[in-house]
Amino acid sequence: MTTPSLSSFHLAGKKGLVLGLANEHSIAWGCARQAQAMGAEVVASCLNDKARPFVAPLTQAVGIDLQTCNIENAGELEALVAYTQAKLGRLDFVIHSLAWAPLQDLHGRVIDSSSVGFARAMEVSCHSFATLAKLCAPHMTDGGSMITMTYLGADEAVPHYGLMGPVKAALESLVRYMAVELGPQGIRVHAVSPGPIPTRAASGIEAFDELMQGNIQKSPLRRLVTLDEIANLSTFLCTDAASGMTGQTIYVDAGSHAVA
Repeated sequence: MTTPSLSSFHLAGKKGLVLGLANEHSIAWGCARQAQAMGAEVVASCLNDKARPFVAPLTQAVGIDLQTCNIENAGELEALVAYTQAKLGRLDFVIHSLAWAPLQDLHGRVIDSSSVGFARAMEVSCHSFATLAKLCAPHMTDGGSMITMTYLGADEAVPHYGLMGPVKAALESLVRYMAVELGPQGIRVHAVSPGPIPTRAASGIEAFDELMQGNIQKSPLRRLVTLDEIANLSTFLCTDAASGMTGQTIYVDAGSHAVA
């Protein structure tokens, strides 16, 4: 019998791109920091120069290359991927942690949402992952992993989650189709579904404190998950140890998704 090896549970020699850093509480920051600690060379992005001061001290401290990228501005995502390819030479993993909706549409009823607001939320939070995959796949010559972030509101109607529920449902479906399309190239695609944590993006959701308290009471572990726990799952999916997995939505939410 072959003895299992721990050598695949690392990212040494891997090269990756992480999008969506906003501050020290960002899921993207947790993933970038963990990937770097596991041996990867990482390029990360924040939204713009206004966001840079909140992120640059973090990335500089661990040697992560920080760039800006607003995916709503024509050419910026293409420029980020081109820069990353030139800097790293190839890509082994990509982590997409971008989500946004206009507050007026997010805080109202879904049936009252504007078509413009719905379309912008879909572009930023969902379709940008497909665009990112199209740009990055040619540089993933040895296969690799593409990870995005979702939430239970994709599968259940969560109070106050509103417009983002249908958007995240579309994102999870996108993951499955991307897994089929990119699988022959050896590229694995996953959605990670964390429980609620106090990120900047989450602060836009109404009654978010109540949502977190409800998660604590409902979850089997009776607590929220941590940024490190989310990063641990995300970076594991980027390692060779997860080589047989693709096309899944994987929860890291203290078990709350399993409880009615």
